[in-house]
Amino acid sequence: MSQRTVMIILILVIVLGGGTYAFKQLMPAKEVETQGPVYSTREVIRGSITVGVETTGMLSPTHGGGIRVPGEMRYDDVSVSYVIDRILIEDGDEVQKDQVLVTLQSPDIEGQLETKTEELKAKKEELAEMTGVPVEEINSINPSKGITVRAPIDGKINGLDAEEGDELQTGHTITTVVDDSRFKVRAKLTPIEINRVEVGQKVLLDFTYFDGFVDAQVTDINPNPIPNLDEDGHPKGFVHIVTIEGKNPGLVQPGMKARVGFQSPNDAAIISFFGNEAEVESFIKEDKVINRAEGIVTDVYVYEMQSVKKGDPIVSMAGSDMQEMLREKMDEIRELTLELNKLQARYEQMEIKASMDGVVASVNRQEGDTVRPGEWVGDIFNTGEMMMWVQVDDIDIVNVKQDAPVRVTVPAVPGETFEGKVTHISTMGENVNGITMFRVSITVKGGAKLRPGMQANAYIDAGSAEDVLLVPLEAVFEEDGKPMVEILNPDGTVRIATVKLGLMNDRYAEVKSGVEEGDLVITGSSADILPSEHIKAKEPILPDNNGDDDSGNDENNENR
Repeated sequence: MSQRTVMIILILVIVLGGGTYAFKQLMPAKEVETQGPVYSTREVIRGSITVGVETTGMLSPTHGGGIRVPGEMRYDDVSVSYVIDRILIEDGDEVQKDQVLVTLQSPDIEGQLETKTEELKAKKEELAEMTGVPVEEINSINPSKGITVRAPIDGKINGLDAEEGDELQTGHTITTVVDDSRFKVRAKLTPIEINRVEVGQKVLLDFTYFDGFVDAQVTDINPNPIPNLDEDGHPKGFVHIVTIEGKNPGLVQPGMKARVGFQSPNDAAIISFFGNEAEVESFIKEDKVINRAEGIVTDVYVYEMQSVKKGDPIVSMAGSDMQEMLREKMDEIRELTLELNKLQARYEQMEIKASMDGVVASVNRQEGDTVRPGEWVGDIFNTGEMMMWVQVDDIDIVNVKQDAPVRVTVPAVPGETFEGKVTHISTMGENVNGITMFRVSITVKGGAKLRPGMQANAYIDAGSAEDVLLVPLEAVFEEDGKPMVEILNPDGTVRIATVKLGLMNDRYAEVKSGVEEGDLVITGSSADILPSEHIKAKEPILPDNNGDDDSGNDENNENR
């Protein structure tokens, strides 16, 4: 009986205890009333602010240059060509201005140079011979003054055949200028006598016209005998022709006869003579002055047997035909000289050099290919200055100004920042997927690592200010078209202040008037929560300025 009673009591206790617990859990707790709104605040701070617009775009070169064969391309000049000898660069290589990129060969130019050089030399010598002017002085010839025939060598005038007023034909021998300081003798020696002489041997010449001997020397011996004819033309055996040269004492003339002898090696007083007399054939050096153009003699400057120096005037000639002839020949020389200079310039330009600093974009020819002057064989682009075309929406475009500085980063070149500048802002937007976008052009100071087509990030500087008052952007609201903030007073009351704003970014706004440093601006309030929400305790639902927030109340805050 007693055990049953105990069990009943125990069951009742468990039921009553569980019911009480369940009731407490199911019934809502008594609401705790708050004592007014709870505010989240931030201090007005003094610091720096930077405003910018971030955008992306693709890099493009501002300009490029060609890898080009030297010279101008002329479609009528098909005779000059080059063969690519070596290509010294590849696509993507960085090059410097005037760096040799390609070497060339040109068999055509080498052959033409040789031909034109010989042709020019011949024409100059022809004109020099015609006028008596040295080759190096033919450019000074004045066709209107005709020509002056000059002495080709030092010597004496012999056989002058020109008088003033004579009309001379081409090929007429005006005179012969002879250098009579040395003469040449032709001697006949028998087969026995020929064995007694040798080239270089000293001999003596005995002229019957004056006393004494003239020293001479054997300069040539013909080993082949020829018939020796008498005065009547009958043969008298065979002889060998020996040439002897001597210095003229002043009396020897062509046609004079002389005996040829030589001193005995044992006794210089004994002189042996050859059997046949020798004859003075000519002076060793003499030049005929032949007229090379038709003309009328206007002046004669010499007389017979007059001594002249090389270049002295002999006669002057003039006439319209001569003037025309001189002009034509001088024009031919000038034209040939010009052609030769062009060929020489092309020959010296057997290298293709870089026209600018940059990077090789392409090489579209191969070694062994034939190319012509002015032909392009590749391209170079300039990475020193590049361009970006970006799009900015209608909200941010108001912050983009002409010539604004830009910081450019390229994901492909990490760790480097490139300077840029806004160069153009389009005045009319375009609809891009329902958003109005404006095109902005940016120049970028590049580098060798950059390549056209690389994606780049641009930060356009829209302005900055230092040591100014800053408030969080969420504290600013607009009422009646005026920007305002709410300020929490020390006594817990709230006042509304109209502010004048300056620069703004995504976190802060510059306040030029309406607040003071240290003011607490309200960024949130418990009064802003929905009626269905309940406050469980007196603690503020938002962190205040004493909490751990990101208000950035740092005197040196710089919001970028």
